[in-house]
This record gives sequence, C-alpha cells and structure tokens, in this order.
Amino acid sequence: MQAKQPFRVKSIYEFHQLRNLPKPEHPLISVINLEDVPKFPENISSLVLDFYSVSFKENFTGTFKYGQQEYDFNEGTMFFMAPNQVFRIEHNPNETAKQLGWKWLLLIHPDFFWNTSLAKTIKQYEFFDYSANEALFLSEKEEATIDGIIANIQQEYHANIDKFSKKIIITHLENLLSYSDRFYNRQFITREKANHKILERLEKLLSGYFNSNDLISQGLPTVQHIAEELNVSPNYLGSLLKVLTGQTTQQHIHDKLIEKAKEKLSTTNLTVSEIAYELGFEHLQSFSKLFKTKTQLSPLQFRHSFN
Repeated sequence: MQAKQPFRVKSIYEFHQLRNLPKPEHPLISVINLEDVPKFPENISSLVLDFYSVSFKENFTGTFKYGQQEYDFNEGTMFFMAPNQVFRIEHNPNETAKQLGWKWLLLIHPDFFWNTSLAKTIKQYEFFDYSANEALFLSEKEEATIDGIIANIQQEYHANIDKFSKKIIITHLENLLSYSDRFYNRQFITREKANHKILERLEKLLSGYFNSNDLISQGLPTVQHIAEELNVSPNYLGSLLKVLTGQTTQQHIHDKLIEKAKEKLSTTNLTVSEIAYELGFEHLQSFSKLFKTKTQLSPLQFRHSFN
C-alpha cells in the first residue's frame, strides 16, 4: 500500500482556510491565537508548509513528529519550522487546539523577507533546521519576553499598513529570532545532563565504529550518519558540541581517527599505507596530510618518536 502523501499548504491564506479561520489581514504574515482554533481536519495526517512557522504550546497532550522523528515536547516550549519540512500531529481528534495545549502560531512567507536584512540572515538561525527532537524550553520570564514581541507583531499588521509597517515588523522578527538564539544557547548549558548523555553516546558510537570493520567497508563516518544514529539533526549536534567542547562534529570524528591512528602507529608493525587503508582512506596522502595537520608530525615521525 502506497504511503499517503503529505498535504501541502502553499500560502498563509490556504492555511487559514484549512483551519476555518477568517481571511488573514496580511497575505505574507499572520499571528494565530491557537486557543480559538477549531479541531484539525481528521483526514489530513501530515503537512508540508511553504512558509516559516514559529509556535508555542503548554502542556501538549499529543505526539508531534517532525520528519521521521518524535519531538521533545513535554513542557512549555517553542517550535521552529522552515518551509518544505514534513510534520505530523497525533492526538485525540475530539480535542481542540486549546485542549491540546497550543497557544499561538506565527506564520511568515519567505516573500515577506524580500529586500530586507532577514532575506540573507534567516538561514543563520539553525533552530529552524532541527529535524530531530529538541524544542526551545522557556522560563516564565523568557516566555513573557517572546509573548511581548509576538503581540507587537500582531498589533503592527492589524494597524493600518503604511510604508513603515514592514520595516517595523522585520525589526520585531529580528528581535524574536535573536532572543530565541540566546535562549537556545542557554538551553544547551542548562540542560547539561541531557546534553552530556548525547556526548557520551557520541563517544560510544565513534569508538564502536572505529573498532569495527566499518572503516574499511564504508570509510569515515559522515556527520549526517552520526547525527542520524544519535537521533538529532546535524545542525543541532554541531551547536551542542560547540557549546560543550568548542569543536565541530567533524573535528570530533577526526580526533577519534587520529587517536586510533596513534594507537596503530605505536603498537603495531603495520605500514603507514596499511594503517591508512584500515582507517578508511583511499589515498595515503590524504591520511598523512590530516595526521600532520592534527599533530604537527608525519605518521612516520610520530612512530619514530617511540623508538
């Protein structure tokens, strides 16, 4: 049986229609009070939006799946989604959005960013691409800050539109994203226990990979592969490691590789070429260059230092 295709919503106007809401007051941006939204259509299992969305919920009682992963959505949280990403909400069909815990939803069409500073900078906010399982958890004070910005955006486009309206709304959006960036960075630190568990799993995963035959058969593990194994997105993993260790995921992979190379150079009689092959390198030169970059010594110089 062929899987049902996600339902694509191409415009904010279509989204309002889908949710039986009044016509949006602005075609490219809308703040929706989800407490007033009727039940979601039962015949739609998953959605793809052609625009950005930022939402907030409290005490959510359903299951939210983003891509193929279940979202960590257990407390009062914000959730960011870029265009063309699949999501699905599994819940009691008899419950309204308010009963499910949703509070508000901000929708922004990419066209709204034309000829503004956000046209270039929107891509730098990595939380839009967290395709795995971490929402933004807010304190009461942080929630009040975000709610205030959302109210300002809503008030501005509800007012009479003039030549200053878009510039003012863009400023509010930049504030919203900047505060969210700050709060996410704080979250990486305050959720230390959960984050260190990811780090422990990363170390175990890399150790297992480098002690198996996967290096010979599959080559070096990619950042994408590691992130999928850890059930997080590459961007999220990279941001987390930057905060905890100051290194990227690729640097972690290379460090584990060099550690294994040093072990083989100092405890075996394998040639440098044989070691390079066992570590997944097709060309000796590539291995030697990386080793020297990391240690300031060639593989042979490192081996001779033990004699």
